[in-house]
Amino acid sequence: MESAKNLPVAVIGAGPVGLAAAAHLLERGLEPLILEAGTSAGAAIEQWRHIRLFSPWRFNIDAAAVRLLEASDWESPRPTALPYGGELIDNYLAPLAAHPAISSRLQTGARVIAVTRAGLDKTHVRNRDTTPFVVRVEHTDGETRDHTVAAVIDASGTWATRNPLGTSGLPAIGEDAAAARISSPLPDVIGRDRARFAGRRVLVVGAGHSAANTLINLADLAKDAPDTRIVWALRGDSAAKVYGGGDADGLPARGQLGARLRRLVEAGTIELHTRFGIAALNTLDSAVTVEAVDGRTLKADIVVPCTGFRPDLDILRELRLNLDPAVEAPVDLGPLIDPEFHSCGTVPPHGAKLLAHPEKDFYIVGMKSYGRAPTFLLATGYEQVRSVAAALAGDREAADTVHLALPETGVCSTDAGTSCDIPEPVLVGFPTGLTHNRSGGNLTKETTHS
Repeated sequence: MESAKNLPVAVIGAGPVGLAAAAHLLERGLEPLILEAGTSAGAAIEQWRHIRLFSPWRFNIDAAAVRLLEASDWESPRPTALPYGGELIDNYLAPLAAHPAISSRLQTGARVIAVTRAGLDKTHVRNRDTTPFVVRVEHTDGETRDHTVAAVIDASGTWATRNPLGTSGLPAIGEDAAAARISSPLPDVIGRDRARFAGRRVLVVGAGHSAANTLINLADLAKDAPDTRIVWALRGDSAAKVYGGGDADGLPARGQLGARLRRLVEAGTIELHTRFGIAALNTLDSAVTVEAVDGRTLKADIVVPCTGFRPDLDILRELRLNLDPAVEAPVDLGPLIDPEFHSCGTVPPHGAKLLAHPEKDFYIVGMKSYGRAPTFLLATGYEQVRSVAAALAGDREAADTVHLALPETGVCSTDAGTSCDIPEPVLVGFPTGLTHNRSGGNLTKETTHS
C-alpha cells in the first residue's frame, strides 16, 4: 500500500467480521472506511435476532474489538452464555459501532455497487498494482459517490443472495412469479412475522439448522394457532443429518434442536416429504402449488426457503479475481473448505496468503470468502482479518502466522455431514446448513451482509 498510504482502506460491511477488520486496521495504524448498506451495524443479523446461537459468547467476539471496547465502559457478556442474534447486536456490535474510533469511520445506508481501479478496467495492467481503488457507493440521500481508497476488504457476506428453490442452481420455474408467497430465510414466526404464518399452511424447504429452527418455532406457533399446518420438504432421502447427534453432539444446544425436531416429525406435528427436488411453483389466487421433479405436488400458503446462500460477485466484475470453480471461494482456499470433503472442524486456519487474489491489496473475508460453502465460523473470520490487516500494514510475518484454536469437543462431525454456524470456533453464528451436496442434498448456510 506504499503508493496510496495516505488513503483509507475500504471495509465493505459492518457485520461482526467487517467491524473486526476495522478494529485490526486501527491497531495497525491504518485508516478504515466502513461502508454498510443497512441502517445500522449488523443489519443482516437484525433479520434473525430471534435465533439463539449454538456457541457461547467467548467464540463470538474478536480480540481487537474487545480491546477497543474494554477501554470504554462496555460490560463484557458472560463468556459461557449462549446469545441470541439480538443480543449479539445489542451487547457487542452496537457498542462497537458506537465507539468513537469506529463510529467516526462508519457510513450506514451506503451500498457498494462496484469496485474498480481508478481509471482502469480489468483489462488494463500497466501500473495496476500501484493504482488506488475506486469504490462506488449509493447513499440513502440519493447520491452516488466514488470513494478513492488504498485497499479493499469485502466483508459484505451473503445474506442478500439466497440460493434458489430449484434443483439445478437456478430458480424453479415460476419461482420469481411466486415471490409474494416466499418469505425471508429465517422469519420470526412467533414474533414480528406471526400474522403472516398463524393459521396458514407453511412449507419449509431445506435440510439445515435454519430449517430446523423455523420448523420448531412453527410448532410453537401451532400451539396457540392450531389451524397452522407445517410441511417440510427436503431434497435428500432422509432427515437423519438434520437430527444430528442428539446427546452425543459436542454442542448440547445443537443436539437438543435435532432431537426436538425428530420428536415433532414422529408425532405428526410436522409433515415430512423427502426426495422432494423442486421443479416448479404455480401461483394461485390464495396459495402456491410446489411441484417436485418426480411430479408430486404440495400446496402451501407460504414457502420458507432455507436453501442457503451464495456470494454476490457482481460488484467485483472489474477486479481480477481467482475463484475456485466449485465453491466460488479464493482459489487456494476452495479445496480446503469444500464441504464435500471438509467440515468446519477440519478447515485449517488461514489468512491473507490464502485469501489473496491477482488484484493486489484486495481481499474477500468472512462468510463471503467461503463462497457457497456452508462451513464458516466467526472465529475463522476474525483470524482472517487479523492476518489481512497485518499484510496491508506490511507485517508479512504476522500475516503468515495464523492460529485458530477449536474446542476439544469439536465443532462439526464429518460423518454426520454437519456444517457450522456463522459464524460464520464452535458454531459461531446463527443456526444453518447441514449438508452441501451438489448432486442432491440441500444447501444451507449462514451469512452476514453489508
